[in-house]
Amino acid sequence: MGSDDDKSNEKNAALEVSEMQHVGKTATDEESGGEEGKGTLSRYKSESSIAATEDEDDDEDRKIELGPQCTLKEQLEKDKDDESLRRWKEQLLGSVDINAVGETLEPEVKILSLAIKSAGRDDIFLPIPEGGNPKGLWFTLKEGSRYSLMFTFQVSNNIVSGLKYSHNVWKTGIKVDSSKEMIGTFSPQAEPYTHEMPEEVTPSGMFARGTYSARSKFVDDDNKCYLEINYTFDIRKDWQ
Repeated sequence: MGSDDDKSNEKNAALEVSEMQHVGKTATDEESGGEEGKGTLSRYKSESSIAATEDEDDDEDRKIELGPQCTLKEQLEKDKDDESLRRWKEQLLGSVDINAVGETLEPEVKILSLAIKSAGRDDIFLPIPEGGNPKGLWFTLKEGSRYSLMFTFQVSNNIVSGLKYSHNVWKTGIKVDSSKEMIGTFSPQAEPYTHEMPEEVTPSGMFARGTYSARSKFVDDDNKCYLEINYTFDIRKDWQ
């Protein structure tokens, strides 16, 4: 009788193993799409991936952990025996005077000028107020016109990593535009850098005309803000 029980247990165990193998194979086949006629299993984003997508607009509020900062002298001392890394660092740093800035941890970025460029018109130079908030109307754009923003900036003290520009626009309290542009990583130097944003087109039509409020920011990978400007501008039927 004990022998029959042993055989029964072995039979049940074998069945369980067979079922597990069948389930594992089915899940794998369906997840990978399977062969034609075998049916498919749709892949859905996990809750974590959906949350990450939903939070992309809030990344300005999060600080990216990039590890400890180093001075330029420390950067040059690191991996100094690696020839390719040494050449890359020298190319990035260019003619930087290490003796002048090499002991400073925090980079400094100063936006020197802002201008709006539009073909066939003189550039509109925008004065940057000390407080970052121009009083009154800052500028006017023509509806349906092509334009781009150009700015110059100076980097001092240390390398600025992942400098980017963000821009949000509202009309009657409703957000109508939001954009971000990665500018890049820059080493300190005496000469200012110049960057021109991709060309954009202003909206047109009766409902597009009017006064807008906007906020523009320059931040780096550490979410350090170098300039924030809150201002208003108009879109009209013609340049004024």
